[in-house]
Amino acid sequence: MSDTPNSVLTAKGIAKNYGPVVALRSVDLSVEPGEIHALLGANGAGKSTFVKVLAGVIHQDAGTNHINGDPVSFKMPNEAAEAGIATVFQDPALIPDLSLDQNLTISGLQHRDVEPWLERLKLANYDFGLLARDVPLATRRLIDLARALALDPQLLMLDEITAALTPEQADLVFDVMREWKRMNRSVLFISHRLGEVLSICDVATILRNGRDVANFSLDGVEESELVAAMLGEALAGAAPAADSGLTSSVADDTDVVLKAIDLDFRGKVNGISFDLRRGEVLGLTALEGQGQDELFALLSGDHRPNTGEIIVNGEPMVARSPYDAIRKGLVFVPADRQEALLPQRSVRENLAMPLYNRIERWFNLRRDEGKRVGAAIERLDIDTRAASQVQRLSGGNRQKVTIGRWLVEDFEVLLCFDPTRGIDIQTKTQIYELLREVAAGGASVLIYSSELREIPLVCDRVLVMYDGAIVHEQPAATATEEILLTAAHGLEVVSS
Repeated sequence: MSDTPNSVLTAKGIAKNYGPVVALRSVDLSVEPGEIHALLGANGAGKSTFVKVLAGVIHQDAGTNHINGDPVSFKMPNEAAEAGIATVFQDPALIPDLSLDQNLTISGLQHRDVEPWLERLKLANYDFGLLARDVPLATRRLIDLARALALDPQLLMLDEITAALTPEQADLVFDVMREWKRMNRSVLFISHRLGEVLSICDVATILRNGRDVANFSLDGVEESELVAAMLGEALAGAAPAADSGLTSSVADDTDVVLKAIDLDFRGKVNGISFDLRRGEVLGLTALEGQGQDELFALLSGDHRPNTGEIIVNGEPMVARSPYDAIRKGLVFVPADRQEALLPQRSVRENLAMPLYNRIERWFNLRRDEGKRVGAAIERLDIDTRAASQVQRLSGGNRQKVTIGRWLVEDFEVLLCFDPTRGIDIQTKTQIYELLREVAAGGASVLIYSSELREIPLVCDRVLVMYDGAIVHEQPAATATEEILLTAAHGLEVVSS
């Protein structure tokens, strides 16, 4: 670890426990002026906990922090901000039931403070009277960034900000990072997209099991080297590969479980039709704001189409609420884990929630709950050391709980919206394998993914949306990133 008198940040021996759960054992890290420093590791390695310590959200149990050589011990985030640290956390920081302007006000900012950065991030004309919960996740992430930049920090910490962004939006973030470097300021950057890390970062610190296990320059480093450092040599082979054999073909005459016919909704979904067959994993991809959010809201019963039909097992679905869709066998895994979980309740309670839907189960609930919940925990290898509150789990384990809750319930179609966003390689592999198991067991999966390179790893077919319509379809095995990006921009895909 570099440690010079001019270091912007020097952290030594940082440790943090949550009861019996050891989140950080001993972490050393130094960030230099004008440096973009990657902080990498599998889910549960301690990255987000470490960032929260530096940001003053939580207090470490051991270790020391120095800013520009001066010792600091932050008890509140505003103290970190005053010392020159601004953070965009892994989960959106906006309060859902307040407007965007109200969110700025309670953070001590006015619209004029963030306006220059909103312009840089292509949000200059955005309606800040909207409630935060009505704003797309990617936009909320960029607004979080604008708030952080308005503080004019010396050290900008970005925890998985690009996971919810389109490539174009991510490029805007990278431009800001490069500008910070040119001004001799620093960035601490967390991302599971290793291509991003290698393209933008100067050095990397690797965390594993709450310890820093490696620190090196990224000049000439390959992705495989980062994977080996994050997971250890023994587990590096668990990373998914294009020839992993997870996908399988589904015959054209297989029963159609879900059929969308000419769906229209408020100008966001425009005449969409598709079939999902039994045992199929159907992929969907699109750039931000092309109608994919609204399509999944229709299929999950959160909205009703203006025109068109949704057919489940040959019968029309008229859903007045998500509960109606669930009763039809359509269950939904949202991208935002905060929407899906009861953060202060236990892992067991979160997993068991679908069991409470039907009164006839109540008489055998305790026996049924224990058996089904235990099977879901084992099947997904969910870390239950912090089982009393699901909010204490790592991001990857919280996502496993979000998916695992439906394993305790029977369903026809699993609707997954970007389920591997911000998830490490090993956990992605577990989720992909689970989705293939679900399909092999006779259910079907519709998965929207922003991870274009990973579509062939899990899907049988892929659909591409543009401007509210399906503009391209092909077997996932032959769907390259170039083809998908071309179609996602509304351009004609030229067959080779």
